[in-house]
Amino acid sequence: MAYNKIIFENPNTGAIKEAPVGFSWTVFFFNFFLPLFRGDWKWTIIMLVTAVLTSGLNCLVFMFIYNKLYVKELLSAGFKVRSMEAGSLDVVSTKLGVNLPKLAQANTN
Repeated sequence: MAYNKIIFENPNTGAIKEAPVGFSWTVFFFNFFLPLFRGDWKWTIIMLVTAVLTSGLNCLVFMFIYNKLYVKELLSAGFKVRSMEAGSLDVVSTKLGVNLPKLAQANTN
């Protein structure tokens, strides 16, 4: 299966964010630093606290769920799908279990 990356845009601010879909090797290797670098403060704090409490073993859970959590945070902040790097928007939407709203002129392949 092709690696999927969704490009989001906030129609109100024009901000653009990329969000990979599926397993996160980055969380596995860097734990709470990934949400920190993405500016995702809520999950940075949650992952930092759970990393301290579990001696870093929290990454064994978050590596499977963090990308989905990040997509949901972007959607709740008003972001919409601008385009996809690979794959079908419908397939990714089903895989994530969320409705992915498109920009008016989105290129979703």
